[in-house]
Amino acid sequence: MGRARTSNGSRFAGVVPLIAGVVSALALTGAAVYTVSESQCDPGHYVRDGRQVTLVGSCVTGADLREAGIGHDHERSGADSTSPGDLNR
Repeated sequence: MGRARTSNGSRFAGVVPLIAGVVSALALTGAAVYTVSESQCDPGHYVRDGRQVTLVGSCVTGADLREAGIGHDHERSGADSTSPGDLNR
């Protein structure tokens, strides 16, 4: 029985996309780590008070969310806000 022969060119053509993907992933990971390490804000934390969860600290304020149109959802009946604690209702 004979062996299937492959040329070096086809092996090289299969390795190039793999290397490009790995290099791209490393570059994006490095950019993300740099961005987070250079941010000048408190990471914040969540505090649960009964059924409500509140973000304490962080770079985002309630005024920023209202300005972006996030906050009160008048379309859903009985919903006061779209905070993370209200998603489990």
